[in-house]
Amino acid sequence: MSKPRLLDLFCCQGGASVGYREAGFDVTGVDIDPQPRYPFVFHQADALKFTLEHHREFDAFHASPPCQAHTNAQRIQGNDHPDFIPATRALFELIGKPWVIENVPGAPLTNPVMLCGPMFELETYRHRLFESNIPLSASTHQAHSVPTTKMGRPVKDGEFMHVVGNFTGVDKAREVMQMPWASRDGLREAIPPAYALHIGRQLLAHINQEAAA
Repeated sequence: MSKPRLLDLFCCQGGASVGYREAGFDVTGVDIDPQPRYPFVFHQADALKFTLEHHREFDAFHASPPCQAHTNAQRIQGNDHPDFIPATRALFELIGKPWVIENVPGAPLTNPVMLCGPMFELETYRHRLFESNIPLSASTHQAHSVPTTKMGRPVKDGEFMHVVGNFTGVDKAREVMQMPWASRDGLREAIPPAYALHIGRQLLAHINQEAAA
C-alpha cells in the first residue's frame, strides 16, 4: 500500500520532513533556495507557486513560512520582513486538503498548539506553534526548570541549548536537535523531527479515518 504524499513548503534542510517521513508519509520538499542537504525528493521553486501548480499530487501539506517577521530579535532591531502566513493559509484553504502551518511564538496563527523540547526529551526548549485544519493535541506545557546556555557560550552539563543566532557547538546542536545531517544555518531554522513526528501521526490518523469513512 502506498504512503500518503506530503509536501513540505519552505522545507529548508528538512527537520520537519524527517519527522513526517517517520510518521508514515512519502515526503517531498520545496524551497526557494537550493538545499543540497535535504534528504528526500526536493524542488527548488517558489513554494506557493509550486503548490498551486502541483497540489493534486499530494494528500497533505506542511508549511514553515520564514519566521523573521515574528521573532523578537528582528522586531527589536526594527527589521522589516514579509509575512507569508496569510497567503499560505489562504492557499491551503483553497486546496481543501489536510494542512499544518508551523511558526514561532508571536506569529499570527489561529488556535495553535505549542510544542516544547522537553515534551520529547530534547535538551532545548525551542517553542513552536502549529495551526491546522484538523484537530491537534499536545502535552501540557511544563515550567522550564533547566537553565539555558547563554548565547555564544559552549553548553555546560546541566544546561539546555539555545540553537539560534550565533550559537556555539554545531555538533552538540545536531545531537540536541536530532539532525545529524544539518549545517549551522539549517539547525537555526529547523524544527526538531520529533515535533513533526508528533504532528504527523495525528495528520496520518485523520487521513486514514477519512479514507475509512
